[in-house]
Amino acid sequence: MLQCFPPLIDDNAQILIIGTMPSVKSLDRKEYYAHPRNAFWKIIATLFNNGSDFSDFAEKKACILKNHLALWDNLKFCERQGSLDSNIKNMIPNDFETLLKTHPHISHLIFNGKKSFQIFKKFHPNLLEKYPYFILPSTSPANATLSVDKKFSLWQDALLKKNLENI
Repeated sequence: MLQCFPPLIDDNAQILIIGTMPSVKSLDRKEYYAHPRNAFWKIIATLFNNGSDFSDFAEKKACILKNHLALWDNLKFCERQGSLDSNIKNMIPNDFETLLKTHPHISHLIFNGKKSFQIFKKFHPNLLEKYPYFILPSTSPANATLSVDKKFSLWQDALLKKNLENI
């Protein structure tokens, strides 16, 4: 069984970004979105770090928190061969009800990919009625249907709250 990371969150978080389960590379490095071709940190760096690369994971975490973002994955435990979401089996979800109750400033949910949304909907359909949400294209390199530029544009709109009010 694979186990996800604890949430990256503080009391000022307003937007919760939800993934499925960390990749093999992320689990090995003990860092969210650690695969070098995953676009997540490039997007965050461009939007919130003056386009500068992060020197380490501590700097990435500080940037997320400084900008009132939070990260967590849908699954507390699962079985999976490789890193593809399509290979996930025996899912045990994280407790989003408690997380959201204890972090009342969270106002929006952002799903990193359709699979993340599908899993959340399966285990927490009631929360989708309480929180505005946005389903963004997965930042994973496995999602090659969109260019990095198109992913960036969609993520930028959501993270800078241009489109969240229209969900």
